[in-house]
Amino acid sequence: MSDSTIPPKCPGCGDRLIVVKLQCSSCGTEVNGEFDLCPVCTLEGKNKELFDLFMESRGNLKEVQRKLGISYPTVRQRIDNMFSELKGEKPPLDPAEILKRLSDGEINVDTASKLIAGE
Repeated sequence: MSDSTIPPKCPGCGDRLIVVKLQCSSCGTEVNGEFDLCPVCTLEGKNKELFDLFMESRGNLKEVQRKLGISYPTVRQRIDNMFSELKGEKPPLDPAEILKRLSDGEINVDTASKLIAGE
């Protein structure tokens, strides 16, 4: 059995990957078709690391907070964003990112207000 993980996206174009063949490691039986990857298998980078830590901590956000050394509200926001990604939703922008875009002049105060409000 291989220890490698399934890449979440095509390394060539970045599009979604599908599984087309499954094979039993004991008897060699093969199942062919098109199978979607589980949502957790599509997590990348920090969200994958966060999910692994969340599972290791058995869902205890205080434990995740302690291990990451960040505030509870920040952990909660990151977990919410991770679950949004798992559901295929675009996570809301981080308020700090919105304020950075505002200070860099990329957006105006009205736009920043709407983004923070989730509009």
